[in-house]
Amino acid sequence: MTIDQSTPSLRRRSPSSSPQNRESPALPDEEVTARAKTSAKLYGVVTPNPAAVKAALSPNIHPYLTQPDLLVLDNLFRDVHDGNRGKSSTTDPKLSPETIEALADDTNINTNHDAASITRLKALNNPNDAAFQPTVFVTWDAKDIPEPLNHYIIRPYARLAMQIVRHPTDVVFLTHLLLYSTVNLGSAMYMMFYHFTYLHGVAHAVYTLWCAGSFTLMMHNHIHNNGPDDLSTTIRYQRDDVFHFLHYIGRFLLLIWAELPLYFYRKGKPNLALRALVSELASYAFLYYMTALNPRAATFAFLIPFVQMRIGLMIGNWGQHALVDELEPDSDFRSSITLVDVPSNRFCFNDGYHTAHHLNPLRHWREQPVHFLQSKEAYRDGRALVFHNIDYLMLTFTLLRKDYLHLADCLVPMGEQIGMSREEVAEMLRSKTRKFSEEEIRVKFRS
Repeated sequence: MTIDQSTPSLRRRSPSSSPQNRESPALPDEEVTARAKTSAKLYGVVTPNPAAVKAALSPNIHPYLTQPDLLVLDNLFRDVHDGNRGKSSTTDPKLSPETIEALADDTNINTNHDAASITRLKALNNPNDAAFQPTVFVTWDAKDIPEPLNHYIIRPYARLAMQIVRHPTDVVFLTHLLLYSTVNLGSAMYMMFYHFTYLHGVAHAVYTLWCAGSFTLMMHNHIHNNGPDDLSTTIRYQRDDVFHFLHYIGRFLLLIWAELPLYFYRKGKPNLALRALVSELASYAFLYYMTALNPRAATFAFLIPFVQMRIGLMIGNWGQHALVDELEPDSDFRSSITLVDVPSNRFCFNDGYHTAHHLNPLRHWREQPVHFLQSKEAYRDGRALVFHNIDYLMLTFTLLRKDYLHLADCLVPMGEQIGMSREEVAEMLRSKTRKFSEEEIRVKFRS
């Protein structure tokens, strides 16, 4: 997929543009240049020559993206360039964005580029289409592998694996299971029972951290709504405050062994409560025994990965649910975010499409980009937040630095967001990190 960089896809529109003007044209080049002369710092351009201005205002699309991310981003930036804020896919204003999203497969596609993008995405997922591509590795696509290796090794392996895995696209799951059961497990056993060196220990810990995201998302098959009753909820925290963040992390690390069983017990699920308690205590017992057996090897093979995984999970969850709408926090579209052009989509099976995960946790990971474009009108109506060129971890750290202007630069505007200035976007994002009081929670969450 090649992105046409000749199109001047403007990231921002004039603040004076009315958000209600759904068919407003793109900014002319002379106006862009005039604005750059008076607001050079806004665009990061010191010398306001037209070429530099155009480069500064063009979207930074990373070439390492997956094909679906390239298609989605190209589609969204075309909307921004054309000033296309969309039009309601239904004539009934009482329908919620969630209802519009549920009907997305049956609605008319508003633009030719939407139809082309969706057709291409569906072809990539259809085993009967010539363009079909199973996912074999997360690090490389088929185009990145030399053809002789593809012909004699990768494609035969993929054909065999497709007969084993549940869905033809999911060859990568078998690939990862083979890697974990040989490389990770074999390395740990070698250190524990044969020979340990610090070089091996560090390499093992780094490789395990590299695999952590993919491993976790392979197992991630349930939904969390970030509601007031959810154990991992962020709404009671000021989500750009370092001390609130550290409290969130520390509580999970030190108290989850008790809080999770109690959570299930309060929910009337004693069997899950018992299983959670036994599993957690068994994990601690295993770590204790391995450390007593070989403390140096166990530190790198088990203890460091254990802490890394738990901290990483909570940092990621904070980033996924740090921006919560202050008016409708119970909306699926406004209680989480969507990230495109991020490692989460390449290495973690489209985890960046987190709003789509809230809407339907059972949707296949390869279908998330397709459904996102099909449901684009619902995302617009729901005032959802879509970012690119920033992952959950960096989003968390950017919030803790209170660098809302950088977050504004990463926003991919949709619907009424098209036309907002950089400063307006930054203030809008800032308003979505405020801690909810208990009174607000009782009023705003209709549970």
